[in-house]
Amino acid sequence: MGSTVFTIANQKGGVGKTTTAVNLAAALAEKKVHTLLIDLDPQANATSAIGVEKQEGRSLYGPLRGEGTALEMITPTSIEHLALIPSEEDLAAAEIEIAQSENYLTKLSSVLAPVKETGGYKAIIIDCPPSMGMLSMNSLAAADHLIIALQCEYMALEGLGQILRNLERIREAGVNSALDLGGVVMTMFDVRTNLSRQVVEEVKSHLPDKIFDTVIPRTVRLSEAPSFGKTIFAYDPLSPGATAYKNLAKEVIARFGLKK
Repeated sequence: MGSTVFTIANQKGGVGKTTTAVNLAAALAEKKVHTLLIDLDPQANATSAIGVEKQEGRSLYGPLRGEGTALEMITPTSIEHLALIPSEEDLAAAEIEIAQSENYLTKLSSVLAPVKETGGYKAIIIDCPPSMGMLSMNSLAAADHLIIALQCEYMALEGLGQILRNLERIREAGVNSALDLGGVVMTMFDVRTNLSRQVVEEVKSHLPDKIFDTVIPRTVRLSEAPSFGKTIFAYDPLSPGATAYKNLAKEVIARFGLKK
């Protein structure tokens, strides 16, 4: 069986996208699903959140320019069954350089093909920059499933519409006609407000079979963990955030058949 590639995206920052990428990857690994996390955001938040130092020349910047391979960039993490391709600031230059090259939307897809072919990873999770630039569009073109991290707040639905339009563009252009909306993860759910519940209900009414049952709570522990270079499971394994990401991983495994 080959790898299943998930892109975790939202063109807005601060919505729990990287938190979801990192903790979902760690939770899958904990369930013995061989997982590769790819940090495609030049800010390298996923890299530092998993406790890996940024190193020059260790990101996908070189391979996207035709220098070296993605396989050479794979770095082990302290978590069993979880590997990482880190990010670095140079990736920001890739936004511009890719746009000027041929096949500019399928660069990442080509770079990841050898990694998928090894069959070493059941799940590949890509954390995108918080914008719909070249790197994010490339990650949509390379993915089997798009998972949207959507915060429980008033403006969230507007953002949802924009991402779904980009999904359609990629499909209709024939760049990745098989790409589907794998699911919507509702993040930053505040149990004390009616608004959080209303936003979840509204997304359910639009996309009833796509929204995950697990909602990710807004908690201090989840926002603190990355500054210690730790997943929520290493930082506070009994917290509501840790429980939520474990449950999300179970849903992802079941929905996409990730068990051997």
